[in-house]
Amino acid sequence: MCGICGIVNYKQNISNEKIISNMTDILSPRGPDEKGFYINNNVNLGHRRLIVIDPENGSQPMKFTFRGNTYIIVYNGQIYNTNELKEILLENDFNFKGHCDTEILLKAYIHFGYNVVSHLNGIFSFAIWDCSKNELFIARDHFGIKPFYYTYKNNNFIFASEIKSILSHPDVSPILDELSIYELFGIGPSHTPGFTPFKDIFELKPGYYGVYDANGLKMERYFKLITAPHLDNFEETCKKIQYYLDDSISKQLVSDVPLGMMLSGGLDSSIITAYAAKYFKDCPDKFKTFSVDYVDNDINFKKSDFQPNSDTEFINLMIEQFKCNHSKIVLDTPELAKSLYNAMVARDMPGMADVDSSFYLFCKEIKKDVSVVLSGECSDEIFAGYPWFFRKDALSSNTFPWSIAISERQNLLNPSISSQINLKEYIDCRYNQALNEIEYLDSDSKETIEKRKISYLTLNWWMQTLLDRTDRMSMSSGLEVRVPFCDYRLVQYMWNVPWEMKALDGREKGLLRYAVRNVLPEKIVKRKKSPYPKTHNPTYLKVVKEMLKNIIDDNNAPIKNILNQNYIKDILETEGKAFTRPWFGQLMTGPQLMAYLCQVNMWLEKYQPKIEI
Repeated sequence: MCGICGIVNYKQNISNEKIISNMTDILSPRGPDEKGFYINNNVNLGHRRLIVIDPENGSQPMKFTFRGNTYIIVYNGQIYNTNELKEILLENDFNFKGHCDTEILLKAYIHFGYNVVSHLNGIFSFAIWDCSKNELFIARDHFGIKPFYYTYKNNNFIFASEIKSILSHPDVSPILDELSIYELFGIGPSHTPGFTPFKDIFELKPGYYGVYDANGLKMERYFKLITAPHLDNFEETCKKIQYYLDDSISKQLVSDVPLGMMLSGGLDSSIITAYAAKYFKDCPDKFKTFSVDYVDNDINFKKSDFQPNSDTEFINLMIEQFKCNHSKIVLDTPELAKSLYNAMVARDMPGMADVDSSFYLFCKEIKKDVSVVLSGECSDEIFAGYPWFFRKDALSSNTFPWSIAISERQNLLNPSISSQINLKEYIDCRYNQALNEIEYLDSDSKETIEKRKISYLTLNWWMQTLLDRTDRMSMSSGLEVRVPFCDYRLVQYMWNVPWEMKALDGREKGLLRYAVRNVLPEKIVKRKKSPYPKTHNPTYLKVVKEMLKNIIDDNNAPIKNILNQNYIKDILETEGKAFTRPWFGQLMTGPQLMAYLCQVNMWLEKYQPKIEI
């Protein structure tokens, strides 16, 4: 895992090491182990490396000359099907110095050309400069697990793994416009694919590649979910799920540095732990698992429909059965609130409040022991694990089901801004654009059509928000997080599994539970979904309430002119209850809303964007 950046300019000489060096240095948390450049008159490339595979032969930018032409790559990610690719390349006159996936990826591009992306199974964003064509090829993985941002300024095409690197270029200035307000307050902390809160700074969409040359940037979509009849019977479906899980997890356990598993005692992380146990059976001391909890959660935990039980009992059950070398990381409220700023900087935008900051702290602690960790992220999106797949109010909401408090969001805005900004119209537009991308079968039942809609939105909007969180929070500590459930083959397969089969026995993840019933303890298989743990300590509410109150009392606070101060005062006085519904997801309520608004203010203070509203 790494950080990449670059500049291309066909009209001016840009061989300026100072600029690309600064852009690269800003990415050092993503790649603390090595730094490298490629510089010529028209293209500058920078790279920061986190060493995971082949320490001796994986330095970047990597250059290779083949049949008289030279190619240079900067790459962030991990390719999991390198063995298959290497076999093909060896049969086509390619030789290899080592076993680094960067070398295999570069040579695969030389062999396959633009179509290389159709041969990759992994998590990646990369750029390859073709010296003979004088063009830059860029690509991002199927679901956007690895980031790629870009902008155009003064004939420069500028790209990087993180927005802060782009903003360090002297020609780029942060600007906040109406679209920024729509994204921050209408969609946030999610975002519209391809867009950011910064004017004219974009992301390469998941499943796309692009070619930048003297005529500009042309983008092509190489991956989308294909709707087709599901022809496998129930038993065949279970066997294929088992195969994809086993193959994906085993491929992602390959590492030349210490590796571990996140373990919450939930179904998804437990599946990964159980499959990984086979891999570590001959070296149990290296079978490391990690969990997160909060000070006094054993005292303050309160059951709810969305969080029915705490994790401890189930984690202990997994440790006992699979003999894990386990570490429990306990976070406290003060550091959780304090790290809201660090989490915002890691994302370059306001995020999921303490859901982000806790994961940021969790990853920092894990990094002290290992450099790679596997996570159960993305299972809920693929196997229908969220309540909104089943709740009638969510299914009939005609909007993104994790963000139905639209009028309340509108009320957050200063009346003068609110008169210009109609959040519902913008949200409706994005919602309908997403629905128009879905393909259906003539044979789809009314219920199947309904579930396809909710699945598509969840996979392409909600899951992207969580994947952004996973990458930014982990890579800010130089920790690589892998997500085996997000293997595109498994996602594609599950897309067409009928709802009646997917929701076996009317349960969330019913099919997955059945498929792994012989792999896990029965209590784990039957455990009701419980989300990523959050603090139940009332002192957290007290801290973020005080933080927001101080902001509102500060006449120089930049967010003050954006917010409806009377409504914010009501929220403060009622400890969040004046915002009558969860503002995002099921669990992000009053305290998380207050923390999000604090993050918006931190973002405005940190980046000081010019306001164009």
